[in-house]
Amino acid sequence: MIVALDGTILTVAQPSLQRDLGASVAQVQWTSTGYLLAVAALLVIAGHLGDRYGHQRLLLIGLLGFAAASAGVALSPDIGWVTAMRVAQGVSGALLQPATLALLRLAYPADRLSGPVAVRTSAIGLAAAAGPLLGGVLVTQLGWRAVFVINIPIAVAIALVTLAVRVPMPAPVESTRLDLTGAALLATALAVLVHALAGVPGYGWTAGRTVLGLTAAAGLTAAFVRHERRAEHPIVPRAVARSVPVTASMAMLLTTSCGLFGALFATTFFLQDVRGLSPLVSVVWGIPMTALMIPGAPLATAVLRRQGPRRTAIGGIGLVAVGIAALSRQSPTSPWLLTSVCFALLGAGFTTVMVTATGTVVGDAPPGYAGVVGGLKQTANNLGPTLGIAIAAGLTTLTPTLLTLSALAALGLLPAALLPGRDARHPNVDSIQRASVR
Repeated sequence: MIVALDGTILTVAQPSLQRDLGASVAQVQWTSTGYLLAVAALLVIAGHLGDRYGHQRLLLIGLLGFAAASAGVALSPDIGWVTAMRVAQGVSGALLQPATLALLRLAYPADRLSGPVAVRTSAIGLAAAAGPLLGGVLVTQLGWRAVFVINIPIAVAIALVTLAVRVPMPAPVESTRLDLTGAALLATALAVLVHALAGVPGYGWTAGRTVLGLTAAAGLTAAFVRHERRAEHPIVPRAVARSVPVTASMAMLLTTSCGLFGALFATTFFLQDVRGLSPLVSVVWGIPMTALMIPGAPLATAVLRRQGPRRTAIGGIGLVAVGIAALSRQSPTSPWLLTSVCFALLGAGFTTVMVTATGTVVGDAPPGYAGVVGGLKQTANNLGPTLGIAIAAGLTTLTPTLLTLSALAALGLLPAALLPGRDARHPNVDSIQRASVR
């Protein structure tokens, strides 16, 4: 929740930050890019460390680090310090995100995970909805530094709760020694890929730096895969790589978030540049999406219990694809109700996908690997939006852009079809349940 709140508040604070520090647009963009690079590069490694040293410990370190980095941003004298502290925030965010999912897995048996996952998803939706409004009030009344100060008491409060709660340690399954070569290859490949994609809106797909970045990322990925096949202790354990529900859920989440966030990027520009709406009004038009995430998560959980992961995921992806396609029908004179209904479809659909993917990924995680699986899931969560925005920025007109993104979201139907059906039982549920009570 604190990560979602920080990310949505920052977008409101950046213009004021730019004026106060005399920074360029490119320098301000690096306050987001630097954070994203650190998070994307370290999520899986952080999950691996949590599996070895304890997720509660990693969560505590991440929370205190996030609070300290937030204080550093608030006290920064120039844009260089802000960027450096944002990278430190990204490192801390990478430590705490997989830990939250892994702790859910350790605290609840597989057949009771859907409820806590729904609460987590609702909290993220609440933070995403409140972030822009809270950020607007803080920046207007107290200045941009206040949006980082507010992170400190929230992080400290969560850290105190973390210290007070006792969660059982997972049963050891085999050595979890960190493979430094594999970790370096994975972190570098992800960082290079995210850097290349983040530059597409400014430079385009055919720019030399984009082509070079994507080529380097592909080469590093190939080297990582080759190393993993030979490594005695791979970063992504073989039990995780062979799990069809886990890999299918991550692929589904990647394609759906790609379509959704690319559509939001394109639609925001349409509402402000073509329709002439102010940033605040355009945020208000999008409230139905985030507002539906709050009640939508428990409703999606109820559907998941009755219909199973496969049908639930297919329904959620269908809503996202239809919502994006419907947005392509907008015109400069379309009523606000049409856009709001489309946003509502996106919120309901994506919440359903999130609940299904998170519950399936964490619930099907082999014993002792909940952190790695949580890191992989969060990596897909970060790569999908970055890829979607890059695709949207590379296209020119609204309708073809949104139809393309709708088709990309619909690609998630393919991995969704591989998820367990209503009456299917995950093959490793019994082993997970035994591990969770030790």
